[in-house]
Amino acid sequence: MKLAEHKNLKTAITELPVKEKDKLLLRLIAKDKVLTEHLHYKLLEDESDLESRKEQIKSDIESQISELKKLSVKEALVKVRKMITGVNHFYKVTKDTFGEVELKVYILNKIPVDYKRSIFGYKDFGFLFATFYIKTVTITLNKFKKLHEDLQFDLSENINQLLAKIYSSKLAGAAEAADLPKEV
Repeated sequence: MKLAEHKNLKTAITELPVKEKDKLLLRLIAKDKVLTEHLHYKLLEDESDLESRKEQIKSDIESQISELKKLSVKEALVKVRKMITGVNHFYKVTKDTFGEVELKVYILNKIPVDYKRSIFGYKDFGFLFATFYIKTVTITLNKFKKLHEDLQFDLSENINQLLAKIYSSKLAGAAEAADLPKEV
């Protein structure tokens, strides 16, 4: 049930006494962890907290990079997906598109693209890793293009490093197939 479909309900909610609205709002917020975290960020945090959130994610990534090089491609894919999911959660909480693009480019630049071969299923998981990696780059580039040109300028060097890394690796064919540019 969407609120927009029930105009009478919307009117009734706005006419509720403030104390009752507050009680309902608090009950509703408690049911959604991301909404609770978003409200905490919006109401109780400031710009320095945003930077510390980004630094915490970067720190977590740095601690996992050396471990990634020792993993099979299947295990690495699982770890990289978790890293990207962490950035997606960061965006849901902060609504900071620049930070999201910055962090994804950071991750994609840091993670290795060559992994040791496992006895079973390397080809399949290698393909899945390449597909996930290229798709994530494509999505990130699309968000990058929607940023203000000053913000794009700030990120363009890192994105060009990422694209150079891709085109100098075994992912070059997949990047060309996905029409990734060689630079921005």
